[in-house]
Amino acid sequence: MTPRPAPLYVTALNRGARAVSPLLRLDAQAFQDAARRQTRLEDFGDARFRAPLERVIESLELEADLTLLGRIAARKDLTRLLASRLLMAEDRRRHPEIAAGEIRRPIVITGLPRTGTTILHAILSQDPRNRVPMTWETMYPSPPPRKATYDRDRRIGVTRRQIGWLHRLAPDFRRIHPVGAQLPQECLVLHSLTFESFQFETMFDVPSYQSWLEAQDLHHSYEGHRWFLQHLQSRCAGDRWVLKAPAHLYGLPALFATYPDAGVVMTHRSPLEVVGSVASLTVVLRSAFSDSVDARAVGREMTERWARGMTKALADRDDGCAPARQFFDVDYRELVRDPIGVVRRIYSHFEIEWDALAEKHMRDFLAHNPKDKHGKHQYTLEQFGLDADGERERYRTYSERFGL
Repeated sequence: MTPRPAPLYVTALNRGARAVSPLLRLDAQAFQDAARRQTRLEDFGDARFRAPLERVIESLELEADLTLLGRIAARKDLTRLLASRLLMAEDRRRHPEIAAGEIRRPIVITGLPRTGTTILHAILSQDPRNRVPMTWETMYPSPPPRKATYDRDRRIGVTRRQIGWLHRLAPDFRRIHPVGAQLPQECLVLHSLTFESFQFETMFDVPSYQSWLEAQDLHHSYEGHRWFLQHLQSRCAGDRWVLKAPAHLYGLPALFATYPDAGVVMTHRSPLEVVGSVASLTVVLRSAFSDSVDARAVGREMTERWARGMTKALADRDDGCAPARQFFDVDYRELVRDPIGVVRRIYSHFEIEWDALAEKHMRDFLAHNPKDKHGKHQYTLEQFGLDADGERERYRTYSERFGL
């Protein structure tokens, strides 16, 4: 799918402001100072975030070819993350019991992008016993949400308005991937406070940062992930966390080091159906912030990255990063055909008691959220310079292992 052009006022603003864009320099110290002014706080907590932040900014400046709106978005996003660090560190100073919170037996969904991780996460979120991170609370985590006001917190409206701007900048995005203030959010945002997160490459072309990130052991990133979950659950806990992100493929050893009793659900789908879809999503999202997105380069980047990720995840799994019983595999075709049956088997595998009320909520959700609710996502491999035979060979070992 070729993304629709940005609205005329956006195009005009970006073109008319090319001379101004270099003045909006991305600067780590300036963003930290801005966050301090916003919050009137000084303590960011663990200082290890600074080197990754510098790497993100360097890659944004030298490689991302940002429009004016892209620069504004990057500045606002990085400053917001730094402000969240300050606020959350202050919350912990005032309420040290937050740091004592345990994360017990989380369920973590991962797999190649576009393999059903999002819909499975959404279905599991319908069980009232499960706790999932919602978009609004991950964007504005301080103060920790309270159970009594969770569904009417003022931050929901603020987040909804910000998402409205994303839909204006990238009008095709909702057709590809659902996003909303009160929809489950994936773990990229939870990792972002350490600035070691795949979140940045989804929005911007940052190849040097991404290469560096893939070479890290990610233990620091998962420490930040746990820090975030402790914060969110401190006044609004559930029986268990249900989490998801394809990027967990790169971090299984660090994930299990952080959450030794986690259960990991891996979703699987034919790579020929995956790589074009994730390339299309990336082109649509990056085009909101840059005028020079090369669809063929994105196609090559996405398929190579996720082939590496799956190869690493399966090698880590085979090397015993966790006992085999802590994994459960889901075929996308089965998930589409019988989603409730798949969820029941997940519960049985991880010894979670089935609940009739949870099933009713899940069935109601599926009835009101049919596939392609916002329009069909259409694309071809050829749009992204990909050849079916070449992709079939690239993923041959993976496809044979899981009967794809």
